[in-house]
Amino acid sequence: MQNSVKIAIIGLGNIGKAVAENLNKSGRPFIVVGRDIAQTNEIAKQWQSATVKDIATALKEADIILPAIYFQPLGEFIEQYANELKGKTLIDPSNPIALLEDGGLKKIIGEKESAGEILSAKLPQGAKLVKAFASLSANSLINAAYQQPERAVLFYADNDGQNAEVEQLIKDSGFEPLHIGGLDSAIRMEVFGDLNEFGALGKTVTLAEAKAKI
Repeated sequence: MQNSVKIAIIGLGNIGKAVAENLNKSGRPFIVVGRDIAQTNEIAKQWQSATVKDIATALKEADIILPAIYFQPLGEFIEQYANELKGKTLIDPSNPIALLEDGGLKKIIGEKESAGEILSAKLPQGAKLVKAFASLSANSLINAAYQQPERAVLFYADNDGQNAEVEQLIKDSGFEPLHIGGLDSAIRMEVFGDLNEFGALGKTVTLAEAKAKI
């Protein structure tokens, strides 16, 4: 049975392309939005399940919005499209980091602050934020999707408890969903957190391994 919940991916950088590729493998229909519609149409030819839309149409039609853009522009996106986001679920895959000259990473917000909580506070009334797709690199999102015999876990957090629509989206992306709590837990799955590939976790994990961590 086709899933009636519509998902829009805004931005086709590494994360956006990875999620699109995985959803296409499952046959889950999705909308894609890029800066240049001609270029986006060209990229999307490889995805039979994709439909290219302009941003206004995508935000109107989709139930779940996944802006695959950096943390700071994502905050600006929320403010710019506040009216359009009312009643929507926003997936936040961002990490509040910058690249150092030596190739390392640094956090650009307070040590105890999380992108998820900061961005959630910007949402208009009636919209809700779910932190997801932030615990793995784009490379792992591609290479670990649909792994056998046990799927790799993607953690998520929100303030409304387990979310069946988001869990189905994660499953359709080739991963096993695991809810870790409210947005006060989002920091755990962001870079340097204990549930992030680039933090204490250090790798992808199966459901049994993940439950041992939380």
